[in-house]
Amino acid sequence: MNGLILASQFIPLLGFLLIFLSDRNEKKIAAISYWCSHTLGLCIGGLFILWGINGFTSYEYEWFTLYESGDYSFPILFYFDRVSAIYLFCVWAIFSIILKYCRVYLHRETGYKRFFLTIFSFLFGLVLIILSGSIDMLFAGWEIAGISSFLLIAFYRHRIQPVRNALRAYTIYRFCDIGLLLGAWMSHLMFHESQHFSQLAVLFNNSSLTTLSYPSLLLISILILIAASGKSAQFPFCFWLPRAMEGPTPSSAIFYGALSVHLGVFLLLRTSPIWSYTYLTRSIVFTVGLLTVIVASISEKTQSNIKGKVAYGSITQVGFMFMELALGLESLVLVHFLGNAFLRCYQLLVSPSIVAHLLRVEGSTNNDFYIQNSSSLHFLPKSIRNTLPEVLQNTLYVFSLQEGNLELVVRSVLWVPLKRIGAIINKTNPWLSILYILISFTTIGFLLNLSGASTKYVAIPVSILMVLTSLSAFSQKHSPFKVWNSIGLSTILAGVAICFLNPDTFFDVLIFASGIIPAWLLGIIALTKLLKNDSFADSPFTYRGMSETQPKFSLLLFLSFLGLVGFPISPAFLGEDLLLSHASSHDPWFALPITIAFVINGISAARIFQRLCMGRPTELNNLKEGT
Repeated sequence: MNGLILASQFIPLLGFLLIFLSDRNEKKIAAISYWCSHTLGLCIGGLFILWGINGFTSYEYEWFTLYESGDYSFPILFYFDRVSAIYLFCVWAIFSIILKYCRVYLHRETGYKRFFLTIFSFLFGLVLIILSGSIDMLFAGWEIAGISSFLLIAFYRHRIQPVRNALRAYTIYRFCDIGLLLGAWMSHLMFHESQHFSQLAVLFNNSSLTTLSYPSLLLISILILIAASGKSAQFPFCFWLPRAMEGPTPSSAIFYGALSVHLGVFLLLRTSPIWSYTYLTRSIVFTVGLLTVIVASISEKTQSNIKGKVAYGSITQVGFMFMELALGLESLVLVHFLGNAFLRCYQLLVSPSIVAHLLRVEGSTNNDFYIQNSSSLHFLPKSIRNTLPEVLQNTLYVFSLQEGNLELVVRSVLWVPLKRIGAIINKTNPWLSILYILISFTTIGFLLNLSGASTKYVAIPVSILMVLTSLSAFSQKHSPFKVWNSIGLSTILAGVAICFLNPDTFFDVLIFASGIIPAWLLGIIALTKLLKNDSFADSPFTYRGMSETQPKFSLLLFLSFLGLVGFPISPAFLGEDLLLSHASSHDPWFALPITIAFVINGISAARIFQRLCMGRPTELNNLKEGT
């Protein structure tokens, strides 16, 4: 089984590399995708056969240990059980359908190759999530799937709305990374070497572990639920999924109709021994699902487009799955997942045909043609609607049109306060900031000399400066260089703070810096080249479409962005895990500011890349305005 597990994992990566090395010939790209999907199907089929021969028991395979230092280890670990089997089968079946559909649907599309590259990277991340044996491995796939979503939503990058919605979805992803990062940190802290999914399954059967405090279990359960809710667009994050439908129809089908929207359910299935241990956390999961069902089912009725209705329908069904999980009906959830995934995939794939059919019917009629959307006019069943006062009917109708104002609430609670703090920092005289640093370090150094204490207290002002620098980048709107340098400085300060926290971690911090510093410098080079002849360099960000006018440097900026945010292709990904591990082993409080800084930095870096490289090229905009 080991070879088949590795083959299932790396065939999507092989497909990505082959398409990347090929030219833009559609027939070659279609042939590569055809053979990769069929080979993947054979590997998955063989894996199922061997799994059946072994009695359908859970199977764990450790390929090798990527890094090990003291009590910390990062094994490349795979885990296969019935949840993996069902998800893997669904992924292969839907992915094969989507690939066949795309060969015709995207014919002569200028981004044909770019689409297949992105969808194969998504498949690689998705299989990595499904076969991951630990929460660290799952997070690596989580990041790959998130970046792929960001790129596919903004596939039509000449249009402003898809680009904005891509950043909106990526912002939710990054915020929910706080839950997954801190959840992984707490799993290291609480369970030590038992954070493997195979060990979590029997974790609480050991009577010695039942002394774990309920507050700690509640906290880690809430963190996991935040990550799952954001990925599956559950309450209060329901609003981003319909807007993610701006991408091509095939990507909407595979991402937000069938597979990606169910990853939150997968995370809850994998970590069910943790959050299902108490009735309180079960009740919270049930409540989130119930609120999602109410809000999404009402909002669906007033959607003016097919994709929006399908999106809210899928969100509603995932809400029911959350409720089923809270009730302990895991087998029913798996059946429900299969049915909903294939149904939503089908609905999204046929949606363009439905629109075309209605247009043909309208064109063939000799009189006025009017399609009455009963759901938009009568968004409640008549038996219920007639019993409600007219004021309440109108209130619910406005509520559904505004989608519960959830986006406004999330933005007001999460992003507006951070931007205000960052704006205050940006208005502050830089000399005052330098004075703050000098006074803080001088005072703390003096106190340390008097008391003979360790240097870990120096990490406090460094961590504060790290977060403030991230907030400065988050609210900066005028200079890409200032944003990029603030991100790099904040990230480096995280490593410096860990060194003060524990001087013995210097080598591990070097691993982190070996990914961050080159990415930072490459980004500066790319920005210099991109903005060399840009007359808008000192103006607020505009969408400039430089991926078309300067594709090489745009690609360099994208790779720098991936390295700076700790994408799994660079040592910075391992370094982030090392920093959080060292923080948790010495001063657990320090994991929170590091995580917040990493998340904010990722959003700020994505905004730079998006504003400079996506959109319509400025030359075309000027030509359009001139005509």
